[in-house]
Amino acid sequence: MQRSKFRQLLSYLRPHWQQVALGTLTLLIVNGLGVYIPWLIRNGIDDLEVAFTMERVWRYVLWIGVLATVMWGIRVVSRMLLFGIGRQVEFDLKQRIFQHLLYMDADYFSRNRVGDLINRATSDVDNLRRLLGFAVLSILNTIFAYLLTLPVMLSISPRLTLLSMVIYPVMFILVWVFSGRLRDEQRDVQEKLSSLSELIQEDMSGISLVKIYGQEENERRAFAHYNEKLFESNLALARTRSTLFPLLQGLAGASLLILLGFGAGEIADGAIAVGDFVAMILYVERLVFPTALLGFTLTVYQRGEVSIDRIEAIFTSQSEIRDRPSAIALPPQDVLGRLEARNLHYVYPGDNSPALDQMCFTIEPGETIAVVGSIGSGKSTLANAIPRILEIEPGQLFLDGYDITQLRLEDLRGAIAYVPQDSFLFSSNIRDNIRYGNPQADQIDVEHAAKLAQIHPEILNFPKQYDTIVGERGITLSGGQRQRTALARALLMDAPVLILDDALSSVDNQTASQILQELSTGTERKTVLFISHQLSAAAKADRILVLDRGAVSQLGTHAELIQQPGLYQSLWEEQQLEALLR
Repeated sequence: MQRSKFRQLLSYLRPHWQQVALGTLTLLIVNGLGVYIPWLIRNGIDDLEVAFTMERVWRYVLWIGVLATVMWGIRVVSRMLLFGIGRQVEFDLKQRIFQHLLYMDADYFSRNRVGDLINRATSDVDNLRRLLGFAVLSILNTIFAYLLTLPVMLSISPRLTLLSMVIYPVMFILVWVFSGRLRDEQRDVQEKLSSLSELIQEDMSGISLVKIYGQEENERRAFAHYNEKLFESNLALARTRSTLFPLLQGLAGASLLILLGFGAGEIADGAIAVGDFVAMILYVERLVFPTALLGFTLTVYQRGEVSIDRIEAIFTSQSEIRDRPSAIALPPQDVLGRLEARNLHYVYPGDNSPALDQMCFTIEPGETIAVVGSIGSGKSTLANAIPRILEIEPGQLFLDGYDITQLRLEDLRGAIAYVPQDSFLFSSNIRDNIRYGNPQADQIDVEHAAKLAQIHPEILNFPKQYDTIVGERGITLSGGQRQRTALARALLMDAPVLILDDALSSVDNQTASQILQELSTGTERKTVLFISHQLSAAAKADRILVLDRGAVSQLGTHAELIQQPGLYQSLWEEQQLEALLR
């Protein structure tokens, strides 16, 4: 294994070094007893050849039985300790991966397949668990077996020891020759498994779309294709393993045959005693199993080596949007809600034209501002820029006079309640979805937020009311109900700034107008940025911000803009004409 990967393994084990040390010590004791017992048998045979009595036989039998029992008990402890390390590392890695992914930018998940990330957090972590459990146990056992057994064998008969070990260099060469091939084939299996996992995840999430378009047969064929590729990769890996492992086992057994062939002659010549020969047989057998196990251990290593790369690729990816070293703390309760853009400019990576082009505006605390414009005019980009879901350059966006790039992310996002276009709901009940941002909120606050979002009466009509399970992504609710539930979740946060990114597109104009009216009145008015294509609802806002190709085209009240030739007037006339034609 490469040095960098070995260091990475050590970093996984470092928090559990005491358990590693204890497990290693117990394994050393086991191997020490494993070497001593054949030596005791050797002494017993030689002793009984001189004076054979049943009393001596039973004494050796009992003593060997006691030592074997102790060795068995310590071996169980060593396995529990070393296998337990693998489980602890597995737990630590899953915690680290999940925590790391939680703080990654949203853009990271658009560049990486979710199915692949899930596979890394499960299958690859499982491979590392085996590596740091079974493989470490196997390698330590092999090292101790050779270090403790070979000196004793050499002390008995250097010639027989060398003859019985002549096969072992061939075994190590075989392992070295096959190692690269196994690693490449294992990496291919992991990649094919990720592709299959991604297809399953997408199809299960979009099962309604699959059925609507009648694509069950196409998806079945796609799954069969990916499954066949995985089968072929697994088959190739199995062929390599099926070739290597029997070869290793056969070669390991051949060393015992060599010992029997040459050892019998040395006994006949009187060069070695019967007890020594029996001990040599037992010692060679002690080395056969760990040596033959090298093939399986190698596979585990190759899997672990591939998995280390795939897991560390997650950890080496860092969020581009994060707190600066000198980030300013701004408690949400101290935020007034004044938003200002000064020549706001943003270009998506890979695009030539700016999504936001030198945009300037000021929104006063408590104002309700509607943002309208054609598709692609920069409305959603603006909504994502304010809470720093997109990274913008310093000196362009300000909250209460503070540059948002200089504020702590926790404080900035705590001051902004954001309802995106995709009204995502968790697979729990309505109550828990509404209080997701404030899990300790009581029922009165939950119902108050639902009333502001105009969803409370409909919830009461459900058989289980607020205990109604919404299903995956809120599938049991209509589009309008999902949007208003998501709005209630944002309103419960009671943040001074509220951004609605086309979050009422599935709600009728009358209901949308009522919601805006509720948000624009009261003693604790919020700064509301209402992005919408519903101009009749937008007309209720204090002012309207009209965007065109990423720039501010017009800004004013509905009454002012309706009289001005321009984009807003054109959009308004189009919607009025559509309403008449319905």
